[in-house]
Amino acid sequence: MQPRLWLLLAAQLAALHGSSVLQQNPEYQMVQTNQMVVLTCEARTTYPNKRIYWLRQRQAPSADSHQEFLAAWDSIKGIVYGEKLDQEKLTLSQDASRSTLHLAHVKPEDSGVYFCMIIGTPELTFGTGTRLSVVDVFPTTARPTTKPTPKKKVCRPPNPVTQEGLSCGPITLGLLVAGVLVLLVSLGVAIHIHCLQRRARLRLLKQKFNIICLKISGFTACCCFQVL
Repeated sequence: MQPRLWLLLAAQLAALHGSSVLQQNPEYQMVQTNQMVVLTCEARTTYPNKRIYWLRQRQAPSADSHQEFLAAWDSIKGIVYGEKLDQEKLTLSQDASRSTLHLAHVKPEDSGVYFCMIIGTPELTFGTGTRLSVVDVFPTTARPTTKPTPKKKVCRPPNPVTQEGLSCGPITLGLLVAGVLVLLVSLGVAIHIHCLQRRARLRLLKQKFNIICLKISGFTACCCFQVL
């Protein structure tokens, strides 16, 4: 079977046969556009002279899923790239037990599930997978809307310096005006009674006494004579 057909079969089975033998990190990553992404695949057991392939699942595994082979490390040829792949944005490095995939200047279309894989005879060993999401702007958590609490009206005394409008205490203002009116009426009544008493006293004095005033050497002297 051609290597291309092996890779297509592997991509279709990757989500179903993920193994902990090939451990991928991170499990999930969200980055913004044009950022650098680093994915690692570590083999927990030794696979001498085995290529580690990197595959990308464009969407959730289904009959219409699109799979593609990205790259693999060859001890002789170096990096072997997939067809129609931008080699400037993808680099691959590998040591004895770890393969590292570097993606530069990622775009939203680079989102998907990335798998590493080893083709054995006859078994296929897959990594646990890394889900990559590339967005232009990170989503924000919407805050729960709360109804505004109605504020209680507080009656405050008018400002003595800058008073605008009417006071919010009509009862207090009415009592104050009534008190002033009572004081004015009481004062008027007292003055009127005092005037009546004074007039009555003067009439009484005129009835009992005759008042004679004499002007001597510039001085005026008055004498009262009682009328019998």
